[in-house]
Amino acid sequence: MSNKSAATVSVEEPIDHSIELGHGNSPAAWTSVTIMLVGTIVGCIAFVIGESATTLFWIGVGIIVVGLIAGPVLRAAGYGVGGSKLKNTGH
Repeated sequence: MSNKSAATVSVEEPIDHSIELGHGNSPAAWTSVTIMLVGTIVGCIAFVIGESATTLFWIGVGIIVVGLIAGPVLRAAGYGVGGSKLKNTGH
């Protein structure tokens, strides 16, 4: 049993699902994720090769770091969600 009376229970407003949230669907996000995916693949290949590929593993980690940096840099350059480089000017 709940201690709340019927008068204190509120009904939530319905959620409007027609509003676009963005969710990072931009060239900045796609570029960042693609770079990090390549770094992950390089690191996984190095992991499968074994101990002799330690340098290759760290190269993969470095590629992932480049991807982490590329996203915010591209967003600042106007390629993020709602960025200035993505606006249609009609030309």
